[in-house]
Amino acid sequence: MAERSYFDWNATAPLRPEAAHAVEAVLPLMGNPSSVHAEGRAARRVIEDARTEVAALVGARASDVFFTSSGTEANVLALSAAWEIGADKEPRGRLFMSAIEHASVRAGGRFAKDAIEDIPVDAEGRLNLNALNEALARAPANSKRSLVSLMLANNETGVVQPVAEAAHIVHAAGGLLHVDAVQAAGRIPCDITALGADLLTLSAHKIGGLKGVGALIRAREDLHLNDPLIRGGGQERGLRAGTENVAGIAAFGAAAAAARRQGEAEAVRMLSLRNRLEAGLEAIAPQSVIFGREAPRLPNTTLFALEGMKAETAVIAFDLEGIAVSSGSACSSGKVQPSHVLAAMEVSPALTRGAVRLSLGWETTETDIDRLHNAWRKLATALSKGQSGIAA
Repeated sequence: MAERSYFDWNATAPLRPEAAHAVEAVLPLMGNPSSVHAEGRAARRVIEDARTEVAALVGARASDVFFTSSGTEANVLALSAAWEIGADKEPRGRLFMSAIEHASVRAGGRFAKDAIEDIPVDAEGRLNLNALNEALARAPANSKRSLVSLMLANNETGVVQPVAEAAHIVHAAGGLLHVDAVQAAGRIPCDITALGADLLTLSAHKIGGLKGVGALIRAREDLHLNDPLIRGGGQERGLRAGTENVAGIAAFGAAAAAARRQGEAEAVRMLSLRNRLEAGLEAIAPQSVIFGREAPRLPNTTLFALEGMKAETAVIAFDLEGIAVSSGSACSSGKVQPSHVLAAMEVSPALTRGAVRLSLGWETTETDIDRLHNAWRKLATALSKGQSGIAA
């Protein structure tokens, strides 16, 4: 196969070498981590070591990390009315979320549809804090103990949200704040205390671990969920039943440790490459629009469009040139559909139809950027000539 360039890191990252080595080391372990014999204890040790590393990535305590099968499951687990704080067992009466959340949050977890309210974003895709404050203030008297879900960084635009400011508003109103940090971890600081998050979601494969492992992390031990999503045995201290994925969790821990050690340097390098990438996109097609560019963004993410371009055919055209890109979130069963994120930003349908996401990672090179520019030059030239299949 001809050499290819991968620009879909926000969908999934390649397995880090450290994670691959961790998997190789633990696969021979035969014990169930819930068993008390030596084989079981060896498996349990692997899980607890990984729990410590995942906790360290976000400044949490190991005892506050709960492993799940994915970031999606962790989000659904978090979105429950049954969160208690110490002796306060009154259910959360209402769920507020930004209009740009991931599909796993947009589904609302276990809240009824009539108990969910969207909070708008501005033209750059940042949460409207005044709207959040007003929504919390007008919540019905029996819904004052609300849950708010706000992602740290958007998976399509890369725009970083004002989480710490939102946390202050939420807590002043007596609410809890859940933060989906799946795209942000390893790319920007994700300290759970500094963010003011009460609950935080991570996903292993976004930081170089295996697919099929996630984590929900709480800020303190007095937060308790009295209605677990998956019931059964007492695994994960009763919060998530089911025998743990030892190999996947080991890889998660190794990837978290690597991200903590290398993330800052990786981010600096990715930002330099992204700036070069965006300059080239605009030099080739000056009418290109880069979404959210005036807001703080992840150092690796560019969502762009050119009026008249169709995203689905652009993605295929890039692929034929050896470039893997995306039209947005990869969590829609392979379907290319209009972006709810751009709709919330009030982007015109003509631009929304052509939005293509480019996301970089620690293995991206300048050669990859050059290859993408060459492919884009062909696409933009074909578009300017109105060639069938590329234009909307």
